[in-house]
Amino acid sequence: MENPDLRADAIDLLRGAATRSKRSVVPFPPEFVTAEAVQARAAPLARMIQGGRGGSVRLRLYMCITMMATRQPFDLKAPPKPKSWAKLLALDPTKGDRNVVRGLNWLADNKLIKLTPRWGGPPAITLRSADGKGREYVRPIEQGRYIRVPVEFWTEGWVLELSPTAIALLLVLMDALGGHSEPQYVSTERRRLYGLSHDTWTKATKELQKHDLLTVRRDSQGSFYDYERMRNLFWLDVDRLKEPPEQSPS
Repeated sequence: MENPDLRADAIDLLRGAATRSKRSVVPFPPEFVTAEAVQARAAPLARMIQGGRGGSVRLRLYMCITMMATRQPFDLKAPPKPKSWAKLLALDPTKGDRNVVRGLNWLADNKLIKLTPRWGGPPAITLRSADGKGREYVRPIEQGRYIRVPVEFWTEGWVLELSPTAIALLLVLMDALGGHSEPQYVSTERRRLYGLSHDTWTKATKELQKHDLLTVRRDSQGSFYDYERMRNLFWLDVDRLKEPPEQSPS
């Protein structure tokens, strides 16, 4: 974040929103991060982070809306105005509101939210199914397995600190590792379902490592008599999200 004052104000607003939500964990369903098949359309998360700065605004907006919309029908009847959203996301005051409007329209066009015109204010926002098919939103915890993002991801400012690609890989690994306490291998086939490029994996891995969120260990595959290949094993320290990013010793 370039402007510390914008960041400080944004974190105050995020903490207020999180307090009102009364959440300790914000759930995201696997279909948000995983495509139905390798040849199918990319998962919403992979599509969302494309487009540079626009991808950053879209992802952070969506994650904040998901955190804030806690009750059936999972909507924000009187949502923040674009300028208020811009403050919440620590965006440039001169053009942040325009980026917010574009981000909300993208989410609506991709059927992740519904925008309902409202007299005298910005459109009401209703979450739709996280697979981007426009269906009614259902709590992920009612569907079985889900990705558990600690509310500190918002209150400690990680949603502002991490790049969109790092946030995407964080969510992907939360899904892929499934809470295992030991480092795990993510197969090539599994990676393809997530739809993140090799470059995204490489850059985001380094960023998560820098913040002590991710440990990567090299491990041999095969026996002494076979061609020995090396592979990466991943382990996430999710508890690190409960501390401010600047506390990292790295």
